[in-house]
Amino acid sequence: MDVVREIRSFNQGRDPERLALKYRNMRASPFVFLRGTCHLFYDRLARIGAPRSAPLAWVCGDLHLENFGSFKGDNRLVYFDINDFDEAALAPATWDLVRFLTSLRVGAESIAVGQREAARLCEVFIDSYASALGLGKAYWVERDTAQGLVRELLDGLRDRQRPQFLASRTDMKGRRRVLRADGKKALPASEAQRALVLEVVRQYAAQQPNPGFYEVLDVARRIAGTGSLGVERYAVLVEGKGSPNGNYVLDMKQALPSSLVPHLKVAQPKWKSEAHRVVALQRRVQAVSMAFLQPVVVQRVPYVLRALQPAEDRVALGGRSARSAADLQGVITVMANLVAWAQLRSGGREGSDIADDLMDFARRGKWKSRVLDASVEAAAQVRRDWSTYAAAYDDGSFG
Repeated sequence: MDVVREIRSFNQGRDPERLALKYRNMRASPFVFLRGTCHLFYDRLARIGAPRSAPLAWVCGDLHLENFGSFKGDNRLVYFDINDFDEAALAPATWDLVRFLTSLRVGAESIAVGQREAARLCEVFIDSYASALGLGKAYWVERDTAQGLVRELLDGLRDRQRPQFLASRTDMKGRRRVLRADGKKALPASEAQRALVLEVVRQYAAQQPNPGFYEVLDVARRIAGTGSLGVERYAVLVEGKGSPNGNYVLDMKQALPSSLVPHLKVAQPKWKSEAHRVVALQRRVQAVSMAFLQPVVVQRVPYVLRALQPAEDRVALGGRSARSAADLQGVITVMANLVAWAQLRSGGREGSDIADDLMDFARRGKWKSRVLDASVEAAAQVRRDWSTYAAAYDDGSFG
């Protein structure tokens, strides 16, 4: 496989300015490279031999350390859960496990642990997942039930005031707010892009009881994530509950096909659009959906509209001291539980196996070693591919 050609081909047609940021970020480490090349991961996993002897489940598809975070649900309460479903599909339950464990191995440095400790955390994750799955009951994580670092994160989000959040994303021009297009979190939008966003939000607002809430005040191209950088994505400032401090910021993102589907033999539902797939599976898998979550299709292009979720609403795993090893293990355990609960919650829906099958699978033992072995091989392949990419990037191939 020509890694350079595959990456170029996959990213063809994306916004050049944000794509350049993606390529630069991917050069930083194998972990960031993994996050930016989900398509390549599953191409490689197919050759490694992705574990298939597992129940079918609705999987995130892009499960890794950075795809868990806190958010306000549509009931306005704060939750911690899996939060990115761009790649979601019906697949063997173990595919999410292999990707997450691979992220632990290649991301060990980013969370300040060595490879031996990373291997131990992989076993913690697998054992915790199997235990939660075997119990057959889907729970959720909110502030009152959270502990450790997750509780700290949710406490911080609860205490954050809207004016404080708006001040971090906007500037005041007189008595009116505008989005801060500083090249770090946002870039200016063209008139054509602004017109597109206005149409998407207008269609959404027309179906809501209070359309005035969604009056668009400003639009910017959003810089967020790694894998989706360069995809059409916007931050949208709306009137909300009143200017200036009652304004809200929405996230509008183009939905693309899942990278898993070409490697799956199981039939997928006939979705109305890729945005309908992403939203339907996010609602199905999460205990409570994110605020404003909605699919919108304009000019045959699908977009997912939702509340903007700041990147800082994630557990800070990096730079922890050795004495916080228990805290880190606690977070990994919570993440494992969330994966199991998500699969149980969505079991028996449109082709996924029922909870009884998942519970029976959890009680078997042989699959654990196969998943762990697959993640070791996948992590080694990611490091090799990153080295190839880094050399090509340094030579100007992605300039």
